[in-house]
Amino acid sequence: MISVKQALDIIDSFPSAFSFEKVQLQDALNSVLSEDVFSPINMPPFRQSAMDGYAIQFSKEETYTVVDESKAGDSTNYVLKPTEAVRIFTGALVPDNADTVIMQEHVERLEASIHIKKMPSKFANIRKTGEQIKIGDLALKKRTKLNEAAIGFLACLGITTVSVCKTPSVAILVTGNELQQPGTDLEIGKIYESNSVMLKAALQKAGIKEIEIIAVKDDYQATKTSIKNALDANDILLVSGGISVGDYDFVKEALLENDVEELFYKINQKPGKPLWFGKKRDTYVFALPGNPASALTCFYIYALPLLRKMCGYKNNHLQKVIAKSKSAIKNPSQKTLFLKANLEDEFVEVLQGQSSAMLYTYAMSNVLICVSSETAEVKIGDEVTCIKLDV
Repeated sequence: MISVKQALDIIDSFPSAFSFEKVQLQDALNSVLSEDVFSPINMPPFRQSAMDGYAIQFSKEETYTVVDESKAGDSTNYVLKPTEAVRIFTGALVPDNADTVIMQEHVERLEASIHIKKMPSKFANIRKTGEQIKIGDLALKKRTKLNEAAIGFLACLGITTVSVCKTPSVAILVTGNELQQPGTDLEIGKIYESNSVMLKAALQKAGIKEIEIIAVKDDYQATKTSIKNALDANDILLVSGGISVGDYDFVKEALLENDVEELFYKINQKPGKPLWFGKKRDTYVFALPGNPASALTCFYIYALPLLRKMCGYKNNHLQKVIAKSKSAIKNPSQKTLFLKANLEDEFVEVLQGQSSAMLYTYAMSNVLICVSSETAEVKIGDEVTCIKLDV
């Protein structure tokens, strides 16, 4: 049995195995850029008015003759004489020899002229060509995660495709004779299978698109065959259940028979002690505990960082923050504890119902409190490490 740190060090030791693909910008939300993106144009591409108002040549005059107008999308470049003005609208082309835009609220409009009530400073209210970014400048760095603002920014530069880190394909293999699909009448001795739905949702939240779900009974040959097929077709295999030492737990033996190298088995933690991690060529395997809360904890702490690394993220692990505990915590087990909790401002409270089978408390949690194996007791007001669950 190894420590949490040792397990994380093993997982973190593997290099980022990026593969790349070109995708349409509109389909790139939450993807990570695999290369720098440079601007193909100036933005704005011409001098734009930042206001609705009047474009003029700055002077000490207070009255200007309005000779025409320029609205967004117009391409006519007017040549203004001194004391002439062009009615102009936000985003419209500013005439080349105009140097100032006066807000419409600061003028009095007469029939064919304007009287300036408040003259702005010279060059006011004009967006310069290339003010936001110039042609050839770096628009977004490699390994930037594309949120909606980044996609909008690239679109305004005329970019339609981007090269991104290809997300890994993931198989979820669920074992257990006791499992029954939701939507059917529950039989005596059965429970509804929830881990695959839960893990699929967690994967989708992390941006994983290719997800395969495989159900297998507690049968050695069926388990071995299902694992072989999943290893051949996927980058990551998540196994739910069957990794303990019961008479019908065949996962570990089936993994080894499929030539998966065991990298560690069992971690000094609660919940989720019987976590198994291995590798076959470029495919990684996490055999998660069957209890739902244990499985989700192991996913967050161990599987998710590797997935994020393969997706090109700069920060693989979930964010940690320090907070003051509103709860007294005993840890006589000398294990690292991961406790479902709720963080508000700088205070965090352990929630009732920490059983490894309970997802209800998880649904109410926004952090996991991490209590190290060396800490025997946390008193109210003590500082604790919290792992934020907002992936």
